Amino acid sequence: MSQNLGVKVVHAHLPRKGTALRMHIVVLLIGLCAGILVGLLGIGGGVVLVPALVHLLHMDQHMAQGTSLFVLLPPIGLGALLEYRKKGAVDFQAGIYCAVGMLLGGYLGGRIAVPMSSRLLTQLFGGFLMLSALLLWGKASKQSPPQPGVSTRDGA
Repeated sequence: MSQNLGVKVVHAHLPRKGTALRMHIVVLLIGLCAGILVGLLGIGGGVVLVPALVHLLHMDQHMAQGTSLFVLLPPIGLGALLEYRKKGAVDFQAGIYCAVGMLLGGYLGGRIAVPMSSRLLTQLFGGFLMLSALLLWGKASKQSPPQPGVSTRDGA
């Protein structure tokens, strides 16, 4: 009986049909944009997905992070990986070791994050993004521009 009540509660909160269709289109576009950025920049989809889910779909931080993890389970960059592999730009041994560490770290991180308040979790996520941005900005600022006629590693 409690399952039936749960279903009724879920259905009671569903948007109207036209709104639901628009929501499905927005979610599909968020996924498309995240996928393009994964392939283009090699970033984790969560960097794009979590803020998009929070701001565009008004999800709570926990719900956005959990949804992002679910989304990234099956397709996490497989299409992009195939393209990078064609160019010989994948270190499979390092990738395997990193994946094992990520599996264990993901479990531990989830155990820490779930009991945390959404406000603190949102602050930590934002702080991480700002620190990442500052580190990347600093590294790019220190690099000298390529000299004319000198080829870089990627052939540009």
